[in-house]
Amino acid sequence: MSKKDAESFETGLEKLEGIVDKLERGELSLEESLKLYEDGIRLSRMCHERLQDAEGKIELLMKNARGDVKQGADGEPRSKPFEPGSDGETA
Repeated sequence: MSKKDAESFETGLEKLEGIVDKLERGELSLEESLKLYEDGIRLSRMCHERLQDAEGKIELLMKNARGDVKQGADGEPRSKPFEPGSDGETA
């Protein structure tokens, strides 16, 4: 895995925000803008992948023993952090 591949979500998002700020100012040449835009697309994709990975892990952690997503009293997927014994199930 290259150094770029190992970039954290937080670092990528911070860099992406910096790129957006620079592009919004409109003070760059076309070539510089295109390069930053390409970098921004790469960072955006990386951040999206990291978020999808995290979402998958969260969903897996929220599933019960049968593989069904645990639901709250309102029938929606539970979104509160897992607390052992809070729903009568054991870990």
